[in-house]
Amino acid sequence: MRALVAVASRYGATREIGEAIGRTLGSGGVEAHVQAFEEADELAAYDAFVLGSAIYMGRWLESARDFVEDRDETLAARPTWLFSSGPIGDPPRPAADDAVQIDAIVAATNAREHRLFPGRLDKSVLGFGERAMVLAFRVADGDYRDWAEIEAWSQEIAVALHGL
Repeated sequence: MRALVAVASRYGATREIGEAIGRTLGSGGVEAHVQAFEEADELAAYDAFVLGSAIYMGRWLESARDFVEDRDETLAARPTWLFSSGPIGDPPRPAADDAVQIDAIVAATNAREHRLFPGRLDKSVLGFGERAMVLAFRVADGDYRDWAEIEAWSQEIAVALHGL
């Protein structure tokens, strides 16, 4: 079983989630390849897909949206899981219901599941507009990712793939 874990990450936090998913899939007996969406091709070589993107202003990054739009038939024909990374703070903001507009991507890929994971915030790397948005949320710098939750979800995917 071969799986592509494709990610769109602006500052590296979502890429790190994708790499953790790839490692967990690998330890679960799934040959996982982690790539940025811009590098991902040869989809015929994969039996399944795990796609993830950082979210900004409630949307996946453009490279992720374009990838899904250009390959929706291939993605919908194979087992596909989605994840988004972005809410920050404790409790995470924005709230899960408002964090990402994902329904169209779920439908286009026929995704088995979508998970929303908290992200990481380092204000020093943000542009002016991003800093202003973070200021409105009044969130402190920090890594809000829940690695145990990410690993558990990845293990569920590995088990599901072995059951196919």
